[in-house]
Amino acid sequence: MKKYSVNILTILSMLLFCATNGFCQTFDEYFTDKTLRIDYIFSGNAKQQTISLDKLNTMPRWYGKRQRLAQVPVEGNGQITVRPHNSDKIIYRNSFSTLFQEWLSYYEAKTTSKSFENVFLVPMPKDTIDITVDLYNNRREKSATFTHTVAPSDILIRHIGEHDITPYKVIQQAADTTKCIHIAFVAEGYTKDEMNVFLNDVNIATEALFAHEPFKSKRKCFNIVAVESESKESGTSEPSKGIWKNTALHSHFDTFYSNRYLTTLNIKELHDWLAGIPYEHIIILTNTNEYGGGGILNSYVLSMTHHKQFKPVVVHEFGHSFGGLGDEYAYEQEQIPMYPHDVEPWEPNITTLKDFHGKWENLIKPGTPTPTPESTDPQTIQNRVGLFEGAGYSLKGVYRGVQDCRMRTNENPEFCIVCRNALTNLIDFYTK
Repeated sequence: MKKYSVNILTILSMLLFCATNGFCQTFDEYFTDKTLRIDYIFSGNAKQQTISLDKLNTMPRWYGKRQRLAQVPVEGNGQITVRPHNSDKIIYRNSFSTLFQEWLSYYEAKTTSKSFENVFLVPMPKDTIDITVDLYNNRREKSATFTHTVAPSDILIRHIGEHDITPYKVIQQAADTTKCIHIAFVAEGYTKDEMNVFLNDVNIATEALFAHEPFKSKRKCFNIVAVESESKESGTSEPSKGIWKNTALHSHFDTFYSNRYLTTLNIKELHDWLAGIPYEHIIILTNTNEYGGGGILNSYVLSMTHHKQFKPVVVHEFGHSFGGLGDEYAYEQEQIPMYPHDVEPWEPNITTLKDFHGKWENLIKPGTPTPTPESTDPQTIQNRVGLFEGAGYSLKGVYRGVQDCRMRTNENPEFCIVCRNALTNLIDFYTK
């Protein structure tokens, strides 16, 4: 009798936990097999930020996660949370980072205000929901929040992706398309006559990505398409040279006045090209031989294609956009610390040692000094796990797990064991 009572209490506790946190509901309980695309405007400056709703859209089919709906594998610099209307129960959540939040760390944000487009995808609800968007600063403190209500019966929700879908080709089909990670390669700066060049570049990028572990071992978990978004002109804009091109996404170098930072600010335009296509993660290939690129968590990768560093760059940036991995290099001088040394970064591959537990401490052999000294022996460089100082753009106070890694230098051919473990956990989160 006593044992029976304990089991009943355990079951009741589990049911209460599931009801509160939304871990146990099934996809079909709250959602239909469609996508709700929500367009937002993030605006403000270093002192104050505002989130505004721009437009609601619906697209056929849902290509995101269908399990662990209320959980996020990485924290990100922001989160979008879905609840039933007037309820505290979380039924869907995802994390992200944005160019807007990165811009806030630059001096320009102290003297002026700007607005940035952002687009998030959530499964289409069956009933009215409340959606909350939260932004966090580099101290992991909430800096802005916005909640709005969406009724699926709203006649002003725009229907897109049902007609005039951008031509695309399936590059790789996952073993199970109901439990996989959908990637769309998008053409930028390729004219109609250059689409064969784009498709060849997609194949190069795909093989480069899956030459790396853990992607190589888990290749069957990924579904990949190539989206033939035509540009009027070939190439991309280079503002520092006075070159402006009319391209599909209006990308450009010199983002935030950094000459090699290649991005697009036209996020709604990007998702317009993708409407009706199976996608969740986005890799934009840009038709240029100039060095540059960028990667933003759960937003997009953008990479040049015809520079000799194309393959390592696209893999590195995917580590950012898909894996939420931090940069493991440092600048000689860092004007504004991206990672305050008294706050633990959420990224799984860097630490300030403020809350190191749960990262890679189990891989460090007893007696390994902190900071861990660098070596000239190739085997030691690749295999010794420790706390190497110099990461997250800081020479001091931020640590990486291995001396060199794909997230540190273009010359290193592999992700280190710390990054491989983080990527493996993420792939398993979405597909197991």
